[in-house]
Formats: sequence, structure tokens, C-alpha cells
Amino acid sequence: MTPPLRSLLFMPADSPRKIARGAGLPADAIIADLEDAVAHSRKPEARSLLVESFRALPHDGPLRCIRINPVHSPFWPDDLLQTFAAAPQVYLIPKVESAADLQRVAERLTQLESAAEMPVGTVRLLPIVESAAGVVNLPEIARADSRIAALAFGAEDFAGDIGAQRSREGWEVFYARSAVVTAAAAFGLQAIDTVYTDLVDLSGLADECETVQKMGFRGKLAIHPHQVEIINDAFTPDLLEVAAARRLIAVFEAHQRAGRGVCVLDGKMVDMPMYRAAQDLLTRAGSGTEKDRRN
Repeated sequence: MTPPLRSLLFMPADSPRKIARGAGLPADAIIADLEDAVAHSRKPEARSLLVESFRALPHDGPLRCIRINPVHSPFWPDDLLQTFAAAPQVYLIPKVESAADLQRVAERLTQLESAAEMPVGTVRLLPIVESAAGVVNLPEIARADSRIAALAFGAEDFAGDIGAQRSREGWEVFYARSAVVTAAAAFGLQAIDTVYTDLVDLSGLADECETVQKMGFRGKLAIHPHQVEIINDAFTPDLLEVAAARRLIAVFEAHQRAGRGVCVLDGKMVDMPMYRAAQDLLTRAGSGTEKDRRN
């Protein structure tokens, strides 16, 4: 069971200093990036530095993740082979377009786990869907392997793939976002939203987080440390929301025990979908994690 992933922070795999800094932030996961953040000529060195960096991290810190290169590149086999010793908990697989893409990685991981006498399936996978083909094939991607922990969306590459121009409103990627969050829900996975590329516009980041959280996303990829707290705040229910959810659940369950179905609370009808939404909110809030926006 993968813990809730609100904020997942990228950092270059070849920078031990940035990886150490990221591990000290309140991100739910840190992602050492071997793909876009590392030049082709530096990938062998980056793999070695990544292993040293991860070995130095405390075990009780954020989830340790590695983004490898796409399976259509020549780099990904060495990415796995040479970084498995870093004991990552999750590998992010970029530009996934089919179930076969993930199954190739899963087969290689099974070999590595078996050689290390680890339970098969210990290391999870997080596919990033970034193309029209990936969106069309979302159902097969979501059920490709039991290792899959979540589905992530990559809007920048997706927009380029379909010939769209990115906008702050995001209507050009709205369909793909909806498809990702729907597929994730259908197969019991968390949905993780794309990066926000404007490092200065923090209010825009907060607005986008609020929008995608309402769509059903449970977290967001981050590319700078100062984005982490904004993302965490947006995807953590506050005390008032938690109290309202608990009240709704109590009233609905009392009506159920009395043999009645739907009920009315504060002038609004409460039915089973609303009850389940309230339960989901409490699950996301967790124990002692809800924030208080009343101050």
C-alpha cells in the first residue's frame, strides 16, 4: 500500500546536495531524475551519485523515487541495473504509452529483486502519461501490473504531442487530465497531476492545485522546493472539512441504522455518493494531518 502522495519533488539525480536538501523538506516523495535533468554524457555518473545520495538518506524521510529514462530510449536498462542498489521504493516511468512499456520494466525489476532475495513486487511503479497514445491506452496502462502505485499526468509533453499551446486555464489538457483521474479511480490508484512550470507565480500554482484537487487528483509533481508547502496545503483537508465530513457520516449512518435511506443535513440531501466522498476525505486527512484554515 503506497501512502498518500500529495507532493512529489523532482531534483537532479547528479546533485547529492539537492537530493539531501529535498529529503529534509516536507514533500511526501522525492524523485531523483535521470531523464530530463541529466545530460546524456552525465547519465553514468548521475547513476553512481544517486546511489551514494540515497544511501545517505534517513529511512524515515520522504518516499524515495527515481525517474528513469523512457523504455523507448537506450538508457533505461542501465538506469535500473545501476540504481537498484539505492533501494528506491518507487520508479517513475516517463512517457508510458502501453501496458507493454510497464511490463518490460516490471520483468527486469522481478529479476533484480529475485537476485537480491527480496519479495517480488517490493519496488512499485508510477507511470507518467504524456502523449495522446498514452491517454487512449489508459485502461490497459492502469491495470498493466500489480506494482503500479499511482498514475501521473505530464501536461507539457502531452500538449506538444497533440500540437496544443499551454495556457494558464489548461483547457487544452482538460480532457487528458479527466481521463487520467478517471482511469486512476477505476483501478483504485492515486492520480498525480502535472508540474506547474512557472516558478514565480505561486498564486497560480495554488489556484491550479485547488482546481485539480476538485477534479479528483490527490497530489501534484513539484519542480522547486518552494512549491511543496503550497501543494501540501491544497491536498490536505482542513479541520472544518474534516469536522463536516465526520458529521455527515454520523448522520447518514444513524439514518441507515433506523432503516431509512437518504437523509437531509443542513437543508441538503445526503445519499451514498456523498457518504463515500466524506469517507474519502477522512482517509486523505489521515491521523493528525488536517490543517486548520480558520486562523
